[in-house]
Amino acid sequence: MPITDQPLPVTGGLAKHEYVRGVFTDIAPRYDLLNRILSLNTDRRWRRRAVDQLHWEAAPAGTYLDLCAGTLDLAAELANRAGFTGHVIAADFVPPMLRRGAGKSARVAPAAADVLRLPFPDGTFDGATIGFGVRNLMDLDAGLREAARVLKPGARFVVLEFTTPRWQPFRAMYLTYLRLVLPRVGRIVSKHRTAYDWLPASMRLFPEPAQLGAHLQAAGFGAVEWHTLMGGAVAIHIAVRMPA
Repeated sequence: MPITDQPLPVTGGLAKHEYVRGVFTDIAPRYDLLNRILSLNTDRRWRRRAVDQLHWEAAPAGTYLDLCAGTLDLAAELANRAGFTGHVIAADFVPPMLRRGAGKSARVAPAAADVLRLPFPDGTFDGATIGFGVRNLMDLDAGLREAARVLKPGARFVVLEFTTPRWQPFRAMYLTYLRLVLPRVGRIVSKHRTAYDWLPASMRLFPEPAQLGAHLQAAGFGAVEWHTLMGGAVAIHIAVRMPA
């Protein structure tokens, strides 16, 4: 049985690692289109808000890192900002996703790399982002520690991720959308049987914003804060790399 047809391994480990790699390899050709359809084109605004929180203006010629970079949308959002003169390294362990983002910005350099084993020296980057990627990590805490390792002390780390709204009746409507609408549309457009069952399945076990904030603190970050968007369906966490 192909790995992407097996039961969803949402709890972590090597099975999750290989499942995620297989799914995103399969859906890479239609990934951007699906993002626009399933978010009603609001995903671009979420990425703009995330980059706004990076405070890259303090080092506009610096070197930045985008983790789980996918098709480079978030990396390009930073790299194409007026006044930005630095470079963005876009790291992802699914090369077909990186290839789909080719041409989005001349200031983005793709790197086939796993968040859990980044090929960069300690204290390399002036800031980092990760968009809709921490939920997919085989080991959340190890990934956050690795992100902290490669950042300079005082650098910002911005995490953009889905969460579950708390306010009713929007919570019930949102969960119905995740359970019934999103997987069906995802299957039709992506031609993949399980890829868009992954989002609601993985969200059920992912930490709430306050819990994710605690994970960031344990990984070596301080001044952790977060904001929610779209009625609480999306969260942006901002954290600062503390001195060792």
